[in-house]
Amino acid sequence: MAKHPSRPAFAAKVLSRSSYPEFLRISEILRLETAGGALLLLATAAALLWANSPAAEGYFALRDLKIGYEPWHLQLSLGHWASDGLLAIFFFLAGLELKREFVSGELRKVSKAVVPVAAAVGGVAVPALIYTLVNLGQDADSLRGWAIPTATDIAFALAVLAVINTHLPAALRTFLLTLAVVDDLLAIGIIAFFYSSGLQPLFLLAALVPLGLFTLLAQRRVRSWYLLLPLAAATWGLVHASGIHATVAGVLLAFAVPVLASRKRGETGSGMAESFEHRLRPLSAGFAVPVFAFFSAGVAVGGLNGFRSALADPVALGIVAALVAGKTIGVFGTTYLITKTTRAKLDDGLAWIDVAGLALLAGVGFTVSLLIAELSFGAGSAHDDHAKVAILTGSLVAALLAAVVLRLRNRHYRTVELAERHDADGDGIPDVFEHRG
Repeated sequence: MAKHPSRPAFAAKVLSRSSYPEFLRISEILRLETAGGALLLLATAAALLWANSPAAEGYFALRDLKIGYEPWHLQLSLGHWASDGLLAIFFFLAGLELKREFVSGELRKVSKAVVPVAAAVGGVAVPALIYTLVNLGQDADSLRGWAIPTATDIAFALAVLAVINTHLPAALRTFLLTLAVVDDLLAIGIIAFFYSSGLQPLFLLAALVPLGLFTLLAQRRVRSWYLLLPLAAATWGLVHASGIHATVAGVLLAFAVPVLASRKRGETGSGMAESFEHRLRPLSAGFAVPVFAFFSAGVAVGGLNGFRSALADPVALGIVAALVAGKTIGVFGTTYLITKTTRAKLDDGLAWIDVAGLALLAGVGFTVSLLIAELSFGAGSAHDDHAKVAILTGSLVAALLAAVVLRLRNRHYRTVELAERHDADGDGIPDVFEHRG
C-alpha cells in the first residue's frame, strides 16, 4: 500500500503581523504610552534637578511628608502613596491587558504566545542571574536586589522610540508591548512572593470579601463606578494591611474583569476590560506613573565624584550589567533558541538585527525597577540611592545602543511603512492586511 506523502510541518511565524482590528487597538495603546513616556521623562528630570539643587531639602521633605490614618495602616509618606497606591492603577491596567491578550488577542493562540512569553521569562531570568553573579560574596542586603533589573518599562521604551523617530514595524512594537506586559506580571509575582513581609492572614482573608463582591458585580457587567470603586479601594487597603504589596490588589482586580461582551445581557461593542482600559490608561500614563517617577527618581548624586562612587557599588554594577547585557541576552537568546528548536521561524521581511534592537530596548527599565529597589533596600538608603543611579544609567545606555541599532534600519522601516499604508481599493483597510486574509 502506497504511503501518503507527509504534510509539511506548520511553521508559526515569530513577530508576524496581527489582524487589522488588533493593529488599531495596539496602535492606540502605544500612542497613549508614548505620550505618557514623555511625561515620565519630564517628571524624572524634574526630580533629579530638584534633588540636586540648593533647595533639595524641600524635595525630600515633600517626598517624606506623611498623611493618612494609622489605625488602618494607611499613614504613609507621599512617596509611599505613589508607589503603593498610584502604581496599583498601573498594575491594574497591566493585568487587564494581559488577560485581554490571552482571551481575545493574538496571544490566545499558543503558537503566537509561546515566543513573547518565553522571551519575557528569559529577559527576567538572565538579568537576575547576572546581577547575582556580580554581587556574589557581598553582604546579604546586596543580594536582595536581584529582581531590580528584570522589568521593561514600556512607556520609557516607547518614549525613546518617539525621540529617535524610528519607523519600527508594528509587529515589533506589538511584541515589545506584550513582552513588557508579561514582564510586569512576572514582576508582580516576584514582589508578592519575595518582597512581602509580616504577613497578616486575617487581613488577607478579609480582602477576599470586597474582591469577591467586585468579581460578582463585574461578571454581571455592572459598570457603576460608585459600586466598583469602593470595593476596589477596600480590596487595596486590606491587601496593603496584610503585608503583601498593595499593587498585587491591582492585578487581582483586573483578573476579575470579563474581557468579552455578554450578548446574553444585551451588551454591544467593547467588553468591560477594554472599556476600563480606555478610561484608566490616560490616568495611569498621564498622572499615576509620572507622579511615582517624580517621587522615586529623585536622588542626590553629589556631582561627578558622587556618580563615580555610586557606580562603584557592586549593586549598581550588577544593575547596569543586567539591564544592558542581561536583557539583551535573555530576550534575543530565548527568541533565537525557540526558532531553532521548534517550528517557529522569524516572519518574512524581518531580520535578526531587528530583534537585537528590540532586545536592547527591553533593557530600558524604570518604573518597576525603582519600586523593587525601594522594596529591596529601603527608601533613602545608600544601596537604594546607588540602585536609582544605576537604573537611570543602565536604561540610558540600553536606550542609546538600541537607538544606534534601530537607526541603521530606519530607511528600510520607512520604505516598508509606506508600502503598508497603500490602500488600492479605498476601503479604509491597508491592502497588506487584506492580502493576508
